[in-house]
Amino acid sequence: MSAAGLAELEARIVVCRRCPRLVAWREQVARERRAAYADEEYWGAPIPGFGDPDARVLIYGLAPAAHGGNRTGRVFTGDRSGDWLFGSLHRTGFANQPTSTHRGDGLALQDAWIAAAVRCAPPANRPTPDERDACLPWSVQELDLLPRLRLAVCLGGFAWDAALRLRAAAGLPNPRPRPRFGHDVLFDPGDRLPLLGCFHPSQQNTFTGRLTEPMMDAVFARARAFVAG
Repeated sequence: MSAAGLAELEARIVVCRRCPRLVAWREQVARERRAAYADEEYWGAPIPGFGDPDARVLIYGLAPAAHGGNRTGRVFTGDRSGDWLFGSLHRTGFANQPTSTHRGDGLALQDAWIAAAVRCAPPANRPTPDERDACLPWSVQELDLLPRLRLAVCLGGFAWDAALRLRAAAGLPNPRPRPRFGHDVLFDPGDRLPLLGCFHPSQQNTFTGRLTEPMMDAVFARARAFVAG
């Protein structure tokens, strides 16, 4: 039932046109393309979540990359952030392979579901608050269809804040002041969806050494231990 419901939700997500600015940008990028991908057909549509319908861990990102997910049709796929993410997921037992290059490449996740707070690629990778809020109902419906979720790993501060909004929309309480994002910081209110922070695997973080492979692996190892406990 969960898998069927997720498939039906995906079919509705990929035709969404709620945000005119995002629709215009994602389709412009898909038409013009980057020179390196000039011969490829871009996805150019909203990106649904992906993973194991029985997942206990939600991996929550910001938004698809213009020439990553917006090109390949899968979240965190076809860009360097995804290379870091899936490498870590493979090393920590959440993925069957360390790479994610395109839909249908054989990648399978175990005990993890990956989604973005904003489902369309935004200009300059900066969605507006209205665009973030317009996408929130998709995440709420996804949460309802993933009944075994026990933890959200939030990749960056934007995803952390979006996950707090997701909790509130799902009827889960948030304390005041709101818990602050930090790498390897755990917000555990003892309910269905605690949050675990992780620096986003952007080049800004990985090239500077702010985020290293052992740091990211430690977060996902902690996530695995948390849901198994």
